[in-house]
Amino acid sequence: MKSSIIVQNLKCGGCVNTIIDKLSSIKNISNVTVDKDTSTVSFRTLNSDDAFIVKSKLKSLGYPSIEDQNGLHSKTKSFISCASGKLKK
Repeated sequence: MKSSIIVQNLKCGGCVNTIIDKLSSIKNISNVTVDKDTSTVSFRTLNSDDAFIVKSKLKSLGYPSIEDQNGLHSKTKSFISCASGKLKK
């Protein structure tokens, strides 16, 4: 099943690299793509519960969904995730 989540704090290719890398390592998640212009993360799952795991992982990386609160803590985490993604290029 294909799912998409619109996230906050998505700024650059470093963010994209981190999101793809971290989500691709989750069991039952495949075909992860990120559209930087629309801040949309798309992926395939085996069942609908897996989408909640992805949403939680994105939040832990500093990219909460648009429904979630985006405080200083999330913004700081996104800067760290972004920098990490830039180093992996």
